[in-house]
Amino acid sequence: MNSTKSNNDPYKISALQKRQDKALQMGGDDKVARQHHKGRMTARERINKLLDFNSFEETGMLAHSDLKSAQNKTPSDGKVCGYGELQQRDIFVAADDVTVLAGAGGRIGVNKVYEKMSYAQKKGLPCVYLGDAGGARIPDIMGSDGMMSMSYSTTISEPRDRKAPLVTAIMGECMGGPTWVAATSDIVVQVRGTVMCVGGSSILRIATGEDTSDEELGGWQLHAHHTGLVDLFAENEEECLALIQKVLSYLPNHANELPKVLPCHDDIQASVEAVLDVVPENPKQPYDMHHLLDLIADQDSVLELRPYFDGSLITAFMRIDGHVTGVLANNPMVTAGAMGPGACEKATAFIALCDSFNIPLLFLHDTPGFLVGKAAEDQKMSLKIMRFIDALHHCSVPRVSLIVRKSYGMAHCNMSGGKMGSDHIMAWPTADVSFMAPDVAVSVAFGRKLAQSENGEQEKEMYLQAMQQSSEPWEAAGLNLLDEIIDPRDTRKKIIKAFKRARGNDGKAGMSKRLMSSWPKML
Repeated sequence: MNSTKSNNDPYKISALQKRQDKALQMGGDDKVARQHHKGRMTARERINKLLDFNSFEETGMLAHSDLKSAQNKTPSDGKVCGYGELQQRDIFVAADDVTVLAGAGGRIGVNKVYEKMSYAQKKGLPCVYLGDAGGARIPDIMGSDGMMSMSYSTTISEPRDRKAPLVTAIMGECMGGPTWVAATSDIVVQVRGTVMCVGGSSILRIATGEDTSDEELGGWQLHAHHTGLVDLFAENEEECLALIQKVLSYLPNHANELPKVLPCHDDIQASVEAVLDVVPENPKQPYDMHHLLDLIADQDSVLELRPYFDGSLITAFMRIDGHVTGVLANNPMVTAGAMGPGACEKATAFIALCDSFNIPLLFLHDTPGFLVGKAAEDQKMSLKIMRFIDALHHCSVPRVSLIVRKSYGMAHCNMSGGKMGSDHIMAWPTADVSFMAPDVAVSVAFGRKLAQSENGEQEKEMYLQAMQQSSEPWEAAGLNLLDEIIDPRDTRKKIIKAFKRARGNDGKAGMSKRLMSSWPKML
């Protein structure tokens, strides 16, 4: 009996293996070598480095371009995606394959990623996108049929309402598609030396005549100091992937559960004497609020987001007694803690993020107010202040507020101060709460009178002492406007107990109503 080749392989396993092997070759040895020469990994190498060992299950491996002329040179259609485990958690991950037509998005590859990512979000799986692509592929998107079949779709993907965490990494020259994903992500990590922008400098030069560089359009310095669109920065790809792993450890799998609680072996009843060394006795002397955070938080648990974007306000994840907590803290080392437009944007976005994923919020006050002046007004300061307030109106996770030193004016309200709905509001004895600094208030209220007085200096000192005394926390505590005034050394244990009460005995009081789940990353 004669046997044909197909009969020798009736289930066509060899045919499957052949196609899989071709897909795994990506854009070919030369392009893979070129990627390695840049010190960068390929798409699948990045995925395997990110995930737990041997846990990646790829979907859509055999996809290719729907253009006949490109079918043989578009393995996986330039997009690698699938499911795997990260620290024993199931997640979805997608990566641009820059070795295939520069990672540019084709119709099949783009739809594959969006469809699978939408599915993962519905199923409550965290999603990670590893960006390294130069926008949409030409000629796929050209012409009326190309544009309309590849336009940004609200039918393929779900609305971005934070059903599950989405983290994007910028790991190459990213224009178009990867930028859109980053702009709607919960967390963005950028490797220094990479780019994230809408359109690259070469296209810009042709289309508008503007002569600039990719670095100026979307380098890490731009996003760190000016746009605030990137949360974390890495020196290299290994650090970038490690940061993704770390930031996901603070987030729940999906919006219907609380973040994971880790064991904490610190004595929660212990006093922390070192706080007295961190905050100076002189109220006008600045200090670095990061040091106080380190003393309040569990050891090595603070992860600051947007560290270079308006440093007057620190926004960070940390753990307190093993529980994930979001902290907003004024930093007197930057503009004396006075918050500008950037701080308002950063605060609003961070409140929305934490509220969407059931992360309670801690506010630490030490601010003389908001930055005022023409530069601030040019950036719509009043709108940003009130958008910050609006976030507090919508916030439904537990909130604890602590006044360390200054808490002046409208900034007192924005830092979840009096009558702002905090579950518990405390103050150190050094708290200084008022509409404005006492010395400024004296000049405003009595300046003309003092200028005409023969004993102007003595009277000024009298008024100043009276205002300083009224700004101390005792009167507010006497009217029950503060829940308690605490010994600074007891700060950590007081915060732990306040959050424990706020979560309730069953923890369900820590769940959010998620009223800000659709709010954008930045305003």
